[in-house]
Amino acid sequence: MDFKIATDRLTDCVSHAEIAKAAGVSVQSIRQARVDQAGAGYRKPPEGWREIVARLARRRAMELTKLADDVERR
Repeated sequence: MDFKIATDRLTDCVSHAEIAKAAGVSVQSIRQARVDQAGAGYRKPPEGWREIVARLARRRAMELTKLADDVERR
């Protein structure tokens, strides 16, 4: 593992597109749900968003743990 690969993996975050796919909605729906609730473009978050975000966060945590193990192995 070299520095570039390690830092690429470290900075590879969950995207709006991945959240949208997991929620079964459009990327635009995710973006609108992130707008200030007082804004004209605001839309409610997708049903089940808490479980979806938790699942994606746990997956990312596992990926980061694996990265840490890989980097320490040299």
